[in-house]
Amino acid sequence: MPDIIKISVGDTLELKKQHPCGGKIFTVMRIGSDVRVICKSCGRDMTLPREKLERAIKKVTPADI
Repeated sequence: MPDIIKISVGDTLELKKQHPCGGKIFTVMRIGSDVRVICKSCGRDMTLPREKLERAIKKVTPADI
């Protein structure tokens, strides 16, 4: 069983695959069993199952608070 990746609201995620708009960078808006992210390139709002999102993450950049 893989470890749970530590992500929090405001973090920036770089995913392995591109979004249809061509962007790979997303901002985390909500955390739970589903994670809500917004594409930095086109502004599309998506809600993905956490398990699926964790497999797609390439890099996590923490939010500056």
